[in-house]
Amino acid sequence: MPPRWLLRIRKTLKPIGDVAVGALTIALLRFTRLFDPIRTANLFAWITRRIGPLLRENRIGRANLTAAFPEKSPQEIDAILAGVWDNLGRVAAEFAHLDHIWAYDRAHPDRSRIEIPERTHELFAQLRTDGKPALIFASHLGNWELPALAATAHGLDAAVLFRRPNIAAADRAIHELRAVKMGQLIAAGPDAPFRLAQALQQGLHVAMLVDQWFTRGVEVTFFGRKTTANPTLARLLRQIECPIHGVRIVRLPGHRFRAELSEEIPPVRDASGAIDVQGTMQAITTVVEGWVREHPEQWLWLHRRWR
Repeated sequence: MPPRWLLRIRKTLKPIGDVAVGALTIALLRFTRLFDPIRTANLFAWITRRIGPLLRENRIGRANLTAAFPEKSPQEIDAILAGVWDNLGRVAAEFAHLDHIWAYDRAHPDRSRIEIPERTHELFAQLRTDGKPALIFASHLGNWELPALAATAHGLDAAVLFRRPNIAAADRAIHELRAVKMGQLIAAGPDAPFRLAQALQQGLHVAMLVDQWFTRGVEVTFFGRKTTANPTLARLLRQIECPIHGVRIVRLPGHRFRAELSEEIPPVRDASGAIDVQGTMQAITTVVEGWVREHPEQWLWLHRRWR
């Protein structure tokens, strides 16, 4: 354990460091917005592909990929990891342009940056007009910030659960970008389940990411290994039954994206007919695993999904 004097110094310097990091975040976001988003994404991807392999997270990603895909060679794992860092750099650059990155014209899909299958159009229309709330899950795949933009762009009243940055100044800057076209934003915290339930009662479509380790989560199997999942979505379903759908936005060649909404996911029920929280989260995790298997280079393998 560090000596007390060192702890005191760290405690004294932390606010100064937080202010500096917050100011740097704001400056970087504003600077990035001055440039073309596609060229900036290319630059950020080039940087992260080179810096990423030097970081501790690269070792975590390699271990995760080796466990998930034991049949793949080291060269194949390296190729996937390069794609992971490429995708992360692009997400970072695109974040600064969230307020105008969603470019879709159904009348001229060939001129749009977004590709949307006809079935997804049908499901969006169904969600928008059925008079019901809904629970929407997503994962850290492709650009995971875009699904909330897709909801509001297509007239879906949404409430989105998000995690605040630890640094207040950075939080304010990021919140301003997210708030432009993402519907109601609900910060993760002790009161989040109550606020999410309120949103459902108001008929909103509640969206959240579901693919990270959660300390107080329920046990699920992901790529054949035990891990935990945040049970919030299934617990909300116990309070207010409504449709469940998954959404993903994956990268395509030529700086394009494909947005897809899944068919309704039936919840798992126990013998009494009540929502089985663990079983329902397993059903959702299985859908996410299928997505990741299709595009492993676009998922965020850099966190400790198994512990």
